[in-house]
Amino acid sequence: MLICIPDVLTDSDIQALRGGLADVEFVDGKETASGQAQDVKNNLQVSKKDPKLELLRKLVFDRLNKNEMFSSSVRPKAISYLLFSKYEPGMAYGTHVDNPMMGMMRTDVSFTLFLSDPDSYEGGELIIETVSGEQPVKLPAGAMVAYPSTFLHRVAEVTEGERLAAVGWIRSYIRDSAKRELMFDLDTVRKALHDRSGTEAERTVLNKTIANLSRMWSDD
Repeated sequence: MLICIPDVLTDSDIQALRGGLADVEFVDGKETASGQAQDVKNNLQVSKKDPKLELLRKLVFDRLNKNEMFSSSVRPKAISYLLFSKYEPGMAYGTHVDNPMMGMMRTDVSFTLFLSDPDSYEGGELIIETVSGEQPVKLPAGAMVAYPSTFLHRVAEVTEGERLAAVGWIRSYIRDSAKRELMFDLDTVRKALHDRSGTEAERTVLNKTIANLSRMWSDD
């Protein structure tokens, strides 16, 4: 499942992250790439040695942990370290698939959290290859796209301006993407039913179904 999640960050969060990123050390993005990705990666990333990095990561982690749509759609068991990337004119990231293991953690879901306003740069779309074709994604600042880590994807060349983003990877309690989508659909129905004051019996049966599917499918 490919899902776009709006308003993960507030305007003040975005300004805080942009301000922080203006005062950190960026290094060649190839330092965190391996295999084929090294050959196609051309961007900048915040140095792992920069002391300000952890504060930036903490802000994003806090917002993700409080976002209901994020939790419901990806069922996170663990989130890998975040990378903050910058693309300047002429930079791009060619077609690749993310590593299956990062930091001794299996990667089930990849995500990009956009930090630059889409009209502030040209190009730079995240292009995800799905069974129905290429899906270009360029979201407002503060919005996120999450998708299975099994998908091939690339970042189109930035031709003007600057593209800032945070990227990360998730180990999900529910490993299978199709099952995660079913759980998300059921959660969506449960919320809609609650908002419409559905009967207690209906909500109870739906809660039971969601709980028991989670028991059947969860990888704990």
